[in-house]
This record gives sequence, C-alpha cells and structure tokens, in this order.
Amino acid sequence: MDSSKSSRMEQRGSYYDMPDCAGKPKFHHSGKWEALLEPEAAEAVRNLLPHDVDGDLSALCVWPDQIRHWYRYRWTSPLHFIDTPDNACNFDYSRDCHDTHGLKNMCVAGAIQNFTSQLSHYTEGTSDRRYNMTEALLFLSHFMGDIHQPMHVGFTTDEGGNTIDLRWFRHKSNLHHVWDREILLQALKDYYDKDMELLLQDIQGNITDGIWSDDVTSWQHCDDHHSCVNKYATESINIACKWGYKDVEKGDTLTDDYFLPRLPVVEKRIAQGGVRLAAILNRVFSSQETQVGDEASRSPT
Repeated sequence: MDSSKSSRMEQRGSYYDMPDCAGKPKFHHSGKWEALLEPEAAEAVRNLLPHDVDGDLSALCVWPDQIRHWYRYRWTSPLHFIDTPDNACNFDYSRDCHDTHGLKNMCVAGAIQNFTSQLSHYTEGTSDRRYNMTEALLFLSHFMGDIHQPMHVGFTTDEGGNTIDLRWFRHKSNLHHVWDREILLQALKDYYDKDMELLLQDIQGNITDGIWSDDVTSWQHCDDHHSCVNKYATESINIACKWGYKDVEKGDTLTDDYFLPRLPVVEKRIAQGGVRLAAILNRVFSSQETQVGDEASRSPT
C-alpha cells in the first residue's frame, strides 16, 4: 500500500457511529469473537474501542462501509475487495492487488497486511496515535470479514457479482448481495426465528466442540502475513467459482436449490474469518509479538 495513504491514518481523528450489526447483518461482519481473544489482546481491544461498546468489535463492524464514500476516506474504497480476471478462478497478489489506477497493494489483501503492521506498533503509541490504532483495528476487523466473503474476491467485469441482477426468491437482488446478506437473512428467517444470537451460538459451538473443532489449528496456520492473505483470497475465489457463480445467469431466480447447499459454506466462512481475526489480534497484541510485526511491515512481492 502506498505509504502516503497508509500514513494518513496517523494524521487525523475519527467519528464512530454506532451501527446495529445484528439489525442489518452482513454475514462476514456478524460475529462476536471476543471469547477467542487472549486476555492481553482483549484488554488492548477494549482500550482502543469507545468505552460504551465494552470491547465489542461487532458494534462498529460496518464503520468502514459507512465512511468509504466520505471525502477524506474515499481512498479506502478499493480496499474492500479484489478483482480477479474473469473465469481465471485463482488469485495472484502481484497481478490482482491494485486499484483502478494500477496503484499496488490497494486491495483487501494489501489492506489487511497494512493495518496488521500498524497494530503491531500498538505498544509504542502515544495518545495522539491512539486514533490511528483505533481505526487500524476497525479496518482490520472489517477487512478480515470482506476477504472471507467469496464475492469480494470475484471477477472484474461483473464487479464481484454486483452487476449480475437476479431475483432472490420473490424480490430483486444481485449475486454479490446474495452472499453479503440474502443467504444469512434466509437462514435467520427459516431456522433461527430471526435471532442472530442463536445463529452465532451455533457457529461458535461448531468451532469449540463441533464439526470444525479439529480444523481450527489449520485455519490459523500461515507462515507470515503475506502468505495468510494469499491463503484467504485464494480460498474465496475458489469458493466464488465453485459455489457463487456456478449455474447462475443474469435474470435467474434463486431459491432453495441455491440457498440450501451454500448456507454451510457461508457459515464456515464466518467461522474462519472470526477465528483468524482473533488469531491475528492475539499475535499483534502479545507482549512477546515481534516476528509477526516484522513480517507484516515488508512490502508484498
């Protein structure tokens, strides 16, 4: 990421609205993962967030979406996604991580590396830099959700499914929105009496002692932050090709035949994003953390 852009975080304060993420859930920004944090990381998160949210990152989960069109944050807009070549079904950092002007590292994978690197300097911060650290935390948590949403690593021409207009059961939508909200909302309606807490309890139970409990270690593993983001983005474009785009044409009506096989995919991506976010925060806020910060500060190749 351009150093002039990444350093802007140190030059300003910020305003934090209080969106209700449970009221308008996006699948990849819906979890409460504080229980996965080590005490040191949980304390750092509480210190960086406004006091009235009591350390709950999900209370500010959509803040980066809210401010991306503000003038002073407009530069963050390309950080929410990765555009890959149509039908290539793979991710290459040097090829794909740039904005529309060709500025390198300006994609969600580059953003995760940048804000992880900033947070690794948390213990060096001053009161003036606290705003930087707070924004870095909010951006990192949001972008970890984005990179695990498969259609955020989609094809260039259709803008990750945004231009594939269709019907979701009886109402108009598009393929990107289906993966952002519709699948989750349908699950809440059909199985959870519209109670987001019940859905999250199911997901968290499957992480701790359910169907994914044996997979958590492998989800967390990567050698450094560059290999981490490559892993996350590659998973997402593979899922986008296998489950997102497959058998979908513009103008289609998607119903249970599409919804039911894809709901477990959505739930697993929510779980992976939360586990991995907690693992990153545990590393960067640990008093023993040195190597990860060094790795994250390297320029991607």
